[in-house]
Amino acid sequence: MNADELRARLIAVTATPPAGRVVYGDDVPGAMEKPSVPAAVLVPVVLGNPPGILLTKRTPHLKSHAGQVSFPGGRIDPEDADPEAAALREALEEIALDPANVEVLGRMDEFVTGTGYRITPVVGLLPPGLVYHPSAHEVEAVFELPVSVLLDPDAPRRQRHHVRGVWRDYWVWPHPDHYIWGATAAILVHLARKLRGP
Repeated sequence: MNADELRARLIAVTATPPAGRVVYGDDVPGAMEKPSVPAAVLVPVVLGNPPGILLTKRTPHLKSHAGQVSFPGGRIDPEDADPEAAALREALEEIALDPANVEVLGRMDEFVTGTGYRITPVVGLLPPGLVYHPSAHEVEAVFELPVSVLLDPDAPRRQRHHVRGVWRDYWVWPHPDHYIWGATAAILVHLARKLRGP
């Protein structure tokens, strides 16, 4: 799928806003004990040749999700007008991505994590060749997952891990340098399914 085909498909995928649909992560128990925290992430699609999904690796000293691969994003602050504003603000803070370089297409289904966040993924298109300046405090690396990998139905795999007496199953995406799992991997699975279609 080239950049033009990808743009057209993403526009079609995000044309209809999610009608309150929510996807629950594999680690979410049957009932949440407290209300989830609203958050937003930017799902940045770089229209390069070849196209890719821009991802970040968090620094190892952070209090939560240290060293994990993630989309730019975080909590929705009271001053954020909407999830789109929050996702763009976080991307600016984390990797110095100028919001003027992002063509926001729309939202995907909200995703609830076992750590108590209700994430709104915001899909945005980026031109190729941008230079990113990762926040030294938050971001260790910026890299891309090729869209060709995203479109391969055999690429993501399920893994199982034993945590505090409970087995957890989760998605993992292949990458030569980074371990892509958890909420980020699950959101990528949902995006891949939408892009591939029925």
